[in-house]
Amino acid sequence: MRTTVTLDADTEALLKEEAARTGQSFKVVLNQAVKRALGRSPTRVQVEPLFSAPFPVELAQQSFNRLAAEWEDEDTVKELSS
Repeated sequence: MRTTVTLDADTEALLKEEAARTGQSFKVVLNQAVKRALGRSPTRVQVEPLFSAPFPVELAQQSFNRLAAEWEDEDTVKELSS
């Protein structure tokens, strides 16, 4: 819904500071502040991870540059063997 509201200068400054601090839009910060003031928490979206781990556990302690070089070497060997 679109409406016109007159804010005190200090309230506007607080909202702008929070928007700058969080990187959120003025509109989002204003809506969150009103919901908090009315005793309702801002709506949160629950995000489920697509994978149980960001990468295979057995690779957790590996150097990815070295691993990439090894995979490239394996591909080169396969190409030369064909």
